[in-house]
Amino acid sequence: MSNKTGVQGSKGPRVQARTPGPQNPRTLRARHSPFLVALTSPSGAGKTTICRAVAQRDPSIAYSVSATTRPKRNGEANGRSYLFYSEKQFQQLDARGGLIESAGVYDHRYGTPKAPVLRHFREGRDVIADLDIQGMRSSRKALPGTVSVFVTAPDMDELDRRLHSRGTDSAEEVRRREADREKELAAIPEFDYLVVNDRLKQAVDDVMAIVRAERLRTSRMCPTARSPKTKTEGRRPRK
Repeated sequence: MSNKTGVQGSKGPRVQARTPGPQNPRTLRARHSPFLVALTSPSGAGKTTICRAVAQRDPSIAYSVSATTRPKRNGEANGRSYLFYSEKQFQQLDARGGLIESAGVYDHRYGTPKAPVLRHFREGRDVIADLDIQGMRSSRKALPGTVSVFVTAPDMDELDRRLHSRGTDSAEEVRRREADREKELAAIPEFDYLVVNDRLKQAVDDVMAIVRAERLRTSRMCPTARSPKTKTEGRRPRK
């Protein structure tokens, strides 16, 4: 019995597609090398929320918890919201090469710890992180193959509304974040992808689609071809 099946497209000639069968001499299996996905956005655009939602949806993506020297806010938990360090502890970690990237932001230090990211890579998991522009640039240098995604709201009015409704920043911090917005938006051409966070579910879907596409890049593949066992495999050769 033939294992050929006819496939008729809406246009064009009839094409014969061969379905996989035991007679195929070789099968190709491939897996990708894990990578970092860096999300950057103006304050209030939702990059952290998207990162957490993506990691929650796909267990093979780990969320990178950033280290910081800023004081803990109400409701924040060490190890979940941030890894909270003193200035001295942060400097020691950085001096030991324990950070993929670090930067000073609004009088405090932030960075991406290296050890957890590399551990996730060894376990075969991709990593997603919310970084500022400087952090994204540093990550690209430290981890070639990093995927950069810029996230923004549909318009400036919506960015203003989200920033002011957060209730986590002082009036001075809000003004500084607003002042940085123009510089952040001007950096969009540096990024691999742009996601407009109008509706959260769609924005998460968009980032998931980016991750899936990047996993299929041939440059990330570690292909291994394996021939199926034959009846004579393992037998001693005849004399």
